[in-house]
Formats: sequence, C-alpha cells, structure tokens
Amino acid sequence: MKKIVIFATGLVLSGTALAQDKVETTIAADFVNEYIWRGQKLGDVAVQPTLSVGYKGLSLTAWGSYGLSNRDDVKEMDLTLAYSTSGLNIGITDYWFSEGLDPDGRYFKYDAHGTNHVFEANIGYDFGPVALQWYTNFAGNDGTNKDGKRAYSSYVEASAPFRLATVDWTATVGAVPHATTSYGTSGFAVTNLSLRATKDIRVTDSFSIPVFGQLTANPCAQTAYLVLGFTLQP
Repeated sequence: MKKIVIFATGLVLSGTALAQDKVETTIAADFVNEYIWRGQKLGDVAVQPTLSVGYKGLSLTAWGSYGLSNRDDVKEMDLTLAYSTSGLNIGITDYWFSEGLDPDGRYFKYDAHGTNHVFEANIGYDFGPVALQWYTNFAGNDGTNKDGKRAYSSYVEASAPFRLATVDWTATVGAVPHATTSYGTSGFAVTNLSLRATKDIRVTDSFSIPVFGQLTANPCAQTAYLVLGFTLQP
C-alpha cells in the first residue's frame, strides 16, 4: 500500500511504499495552529483536507488548506500526480492559490501571465535512513531571479525518520539552490530546519488520532515556528 503522510507543511508522498494490488482511497484532514510550508508561513489556524486514490504505485491526490481563524488567509488547492517504485518517486503538482496574478482568483485561468497556478515537478529517492527530494517550478506563477526573469524556483530537501521513546520523529533540512522571489532568497540558502514528532492517541480499541508537533526554523528569513496539529482519518 502506498503510504501517504500529511504534514503541517504540506503533503509528502513516500517513495518507499509498495505498489498496491488494488485501488486504495485515502480521506483525511489535518487541523493545524499555523500553516508552515518549507520554512515559510502561509497561514494561521487551518484545516487541510486530503483525498487520494492510488493503484500500483500511481496516485492522484487533492490537498487543500483553508484558514479557520483569519479570513485573509490565502486558500489553496493542490493536485498531485505521482508514481513510486521501490525507493524512487516522481511527480507533478498543480498548486492553485486564491491570490496571485489573477485578482479574481479564477481557478480555470491558465494564462501564463495571469494565472494563480504554479506547476512543479519533483523527483526523489528514499534510501531508508535518509530520503532526498528535489522540486522545481516549470510553469505558471513562478518567482523571478535577480534579473527579473523566471527563476524556475527549486527546493531540495533531506529527511531522516527515527523512533525515540515510543514517538515517531522526522528531522528535515531544506534549501533553495538559487535566487528566487518565491522563497525570498538571493542565492543558495537554507530555508527549512525542522524536527517533527508524531504520536497516536488511542480513543477506542479501533480508533486513534495522530497528534503531531513540529519545530521549524528558517535561517534565511530569521524566523521560527512551533506547529501543533492532529489528523482525522476514517
């Protein structure tokens, strides 16, 4: 079964999952005190629903984020088509935001100079102790570089899971390799240092709620965040 892990910083599809022998559907939602993504704050208290369908390593996932405490928070909906085999995973994500180049926030506007969509490709490999992932924007409302041209904004991340004191932990280091307004960088910069802990809280013999806490620092922006949340999944 393909493993789908929902973080307060967004959705991550594990590359270590085995191909499904049958169609698998996942319905879940995260509730977080802050929406932190790759070291950036994108919103306050939010609900982040997920709907995913997978078959033999191929998956299609819809993920969103909607502010609960701040009406000015930008709404987001992402569609990700991904494939994983053994430790290798590849994918394409269509990010849509309610704010961007189109002031009306129209979802079906894909004009290169007037869309609120960002298209990103990713590739990664899970070595077991450490997983590496590379992301690059290739179309849509991407940031610009120092020359004011499309930056093809990229982000690279290394994560290491481990277990300590009956709690599942993940340590992550993420960096932006070049200048882009999308991440507020003027060159290579470390933008995400995070440590996440997850523990299942048993409610009944057949139902438990994963609760997570995550400490994130962005050395480039000189910011730090403490995220607390939980996941509901039938």
